[in-house]
Amino acid sequence: MADMQFVLSLLIVLLLMSTGEPQGHGSLRFVGIGDWGGIPGNPFFTPLERANAVELGRVADATGLDFILSLGDHFYYSGVKDIEDFRFKVTFEQIFNHSSLLKLPWHFPELYYKLQLKIPQTSSSLTILMIDTVVLCGNTYQESQPHDPENHLDAAKQLSWIQTQLENTKSEFLVVAGHYPVWSIGHHGPTHCLVDKLRPLLKKHNVTLYLSGHDHSLQFIQEDDGSAYAVSGSGAFDDRFAPHRRSFPASWLRFSSAVNNTSGGFAYIEVSQEKMLVSYIQVDGKCVYQATLPKRKI
Repeated sequence: MADMQFVLSLLIVLLLMSTGEPQGHGSLRFVGIGDWGGIPGNPFFTPLERANAVELGRVADATGLDFILSLGDHFYYSGVKDIEDFRFKVTFEQIFNHSSLLKLPWHFPELYYKLQLKIPQTSSSLTILMIDTVVLCGNTYQESQPHDPENHLDAAKQLSWIQTQLENTKSEFLVVAGHYPVWSIGHHGPTHCLVDKLRPLLKKHNVTLYLSGHDHSLQFIQEDDGSAYAVSGSGAFDDRFAPHRRSFPASWLRFSSAVNNTSGGFAYIEVSQEKMLVSYIQVDGKCVYQATLPKRKI
């Protein structure tokens, strides 16, 4: 049963996604939030998780949300046993219970998959690749970096799929989303496996944004060539440590909740015909950072 519990926790926790139909307001509006997995004992959620849920509901009412990308680590610390596990109720359903959020059904077709979305009232489109970074790189267990992939054939198959999708995508905006970050100054730091395997593909195919969680903070990192990386992992915990600040050039770090002394929250993203606007929203509703990303050069 322990092995089954672990497997199910990976299938559900790491790449779960909620999605609804675009609302037709001239743009796509969505949130990326990870690591909201509560705690394993009563009350099975954290104050920050509840505050994020309240603010998500407010944003959904105020601006409209087409979907939410949930970026992993959803049921701390050992996942769920099956679809009847009580943690679905006490950690997720009873917390993220705002009426506007209840309209967004869960969507999880595969361990990794593509979403193809037209931006309403425009000629532009958005492609999102949801990837499984545990299959690709291995698990972290109690360590900062993942071990080797548990199945190298599965890892190679996913990497080939990612490469094929990137090569064939003609969308004006392209997001790749997974649990582990490529770059991070937080507790885990950069994921060496992704820096080696994924980063070259993101750059080669002009991916608009790589979106992740894992480190419990908000970060926006942009390389000199414009390659952009967003960390949104403060769904339940707010980590103010930044031990990996020297792991990449200081000029790349455009924003960090730890360095800029802001609190937890989530990434709110709006994609219109000409640009992608990434905003970091605290649980008190304050926008603490914004970045604008242009259309891809195809």
